[in-house]
Amino acid sequence: MNAYEEGLGVLETLFARDYQFALATSNNTIPAVRFIDTFYDNGAFYIVTSQKSNKVKEIEHNPVVSLSKDLYRFTGIARNIGHPLLKGNLKIREKLIKVFELWYFAHNNENDENMCYIKVDLSQGLFYKDGTGYKVNFENKTAEKFPFIFDIVKID
Repeated sequence: MNAYEEGLGVLETLFARDYQFALATSNNTIPAVRFIDTFYDNGAFYIVTSQKSNKVKEIEHNPVVSLSKDLYRFTGIARNIGHPLLKGNLKIREKLIKVFELWYFAHNNENDENMCYIKVDLSQGLFYKDGTGYKVNFENKTAEKFPFIFDIVKID
């Protein structure tokens, strides 16, 4: 197994669950950041939201986004893949309902035509697990693996 394949396995372990990230978008070169729930699946992060949200409007104008938390950081191209009940979304919908089970239906109304999924196809990423860091280029399917010690003192 090469470093890229190993890194994909680590991504599954870390982020194939309800995981909060800061999502950075921009509007006319003015950055905007907000915390969102994500789910990682097969090279992309998924977000459940409304087409009326500022994040969706900003993504429509500039699809380049960043996700960050605790020295994990990713860049990618985000796009609105439409309503959860679209035929093409049914497979990911099943996964999102399961992973966001505690709040999916309490905070989302699938009868609302504005409900949508955002898919972030990853371009670059930096993440770590168990003393190993991974710097991944998803477009080229390459990765660097290196010793990594999280030595930042977090104050909550």
